[in-house]
Amino acid sequence: MKKIKIVVTQPMDFSPDEIKKLRSLGEVTLYADHPSPDEWLRRCQGADIVCSGKDEGLKQNLYKLSQVFVSLPFVGVEFFDKEKSRQDKIVVANSPGCNKEAVSEWIIAMLLNLLREFPSFMNVKELPRGKRPKMTLGLAGEKVCILGKGNIGSRVGKICQALEMKVKYVQRRDNLLEKVKDVDVVIDCLGANPSTLGILNAKFFNALKKGSYFITVTGPKIYDADALLKALDSGILAGAASDAANITPGNTADPFYQKLLRHPKMLVTPHIAYNSDVERRNGNKMMIKNIEAWLNKKPVNIVS
Repeated sequence: MKKIKIVVTQPMDFSPDEIKKLRSLGEVTLYADHPSPDEWLRRCQGADIVCSGKDEGLKQNLYKLSQVFVSLPFVGVEFFDKEKSRQDKIVVANSPGCNKEAVSEWIIAMLLNLLREFPSFMNVKELPRGKRPKMTLGLAGEKVCILGKGNIGSRVGKICQALEMKVKYVQRRDNLLEKVKDVDVVIDCLGANPSTLGILNAKFFNALKKGSYFITVTGPKIYDADALLKALDSGILAGAASDAANITPGNTADPFYQKLLRHPKMLVTPHIAYNSDVERRNGNKMMIKNIEAWLNKKPVNIVS
């Protein structure tokens, strides 16, 4: 009987037990460095199962593979084309919810930094003497509307409630503009799907309360970046934060990241909200469980 070939295209920080588990499922090849897109494709040749991070090799060369199961230790698969995958018999599984702790922490950090303006007070050498520092906004009593009530949105809502904020959610079939018109903070946790693409447009930003705040962990497929920046310029938004979720993690040269970075009222990070040891552990466990379920003909977390 042919032994299943499993390729791990790059370092994944597996524990010894996780490596042992993988090897119990098939013949495993582990790579210790991050590949170029062409090298990623070469490493995947002949594999039955591929474990890959979210890098350019996966995005550029996934559809050059055929008859392969791909297990991913992350959530976002907005680059994935279901039609192409069917044609090439590529099956992809992701790890929904693996990032909920890490991304929730990022959102709450941005919430505090925007309203309490902590960055402006960090490591200051001197403040004006005899004058009280600028008054900032406390979170207790502020109205927050969370767009999406999935793994991340639900967790963020619980934390906001613990901080004594007034929380409401926007879910499918809700009247978006009606829900957000009187809130102090809008937090965008929407998943990318046909119903959400382009939903946060100029009409949305113009409907927001003057002086409100906008925090997002999604990308420009969901929100109009130009409309967001115009809302900051006009004073509709007092501030905003984005993790630039569409870019390759850590790529500060990306034009979209640079565009947001230039605005003085934006707090921007280069797609690192997910990046914690907890997320990595969760993602690895789910990625291996996806493989085990696939081999047992009881697939889970299938994207295609």
